[in-house]
Amino acid sequence: MRAVVQRVLSASVEVEGRVVSEIGPGLLVLVGVHESDTDADADYICRKVLNMRLFSNSKTGKSWDLSVKQSNFGVLLVSQFTLYGILKGNKPDFHVAMPPQKAKPFYESLVEKFRKSYTSDAVKDGVFGAMMKVNLVNDGPVTMQLDSSVSCSGSSEVVEVGEQ
Repeated sequence: MRAVVQRVLSASVEVEGRVVSEIGPGLLVLVGVHESDTDADADYICRKVLNMRLFSNSKTGKSWDLSVKQSNFGVLLVSQFTLYGILKGNKPDFHVAMPPQKAKPFYESLVEKFRKSYTSDAVKDGVFGAMMKVNLVNDGPVTMQLDSSVSCSGSSEVVEVGEQ
């Protein structure tokens, strides 16, 4: 599973001219589901996104100190199969993305996992499979990419920047 996480002042999703979800300060998370993803991948992405320390602590003045949960900010999840696109010549190919009939219930279970792990009302999502207009006001900008271990390397080990 791949997640592109952006720290935002606000974000919203519009479908057919209607705003279907919006948050104030928090995280916009674009989520791509790989054909081999399992619940372990979803658990990893959920845990990492909710606990990434991307926010400043106004009490201590420390940067990179608080998570979205600690800050009581919103999370907007948006499914985006194109995160697993690869170019074949000049044409994108999405064959490693999970097929829509499998990806939809898997993505919905990921959204539910976020809601159970945080505050249900703080977690919003787009409309799976719809053409969406995603609006955001970046804060920083701060953008992080997370890949779950199974779909990236085939192993259970994840090496992150700064870890060895």
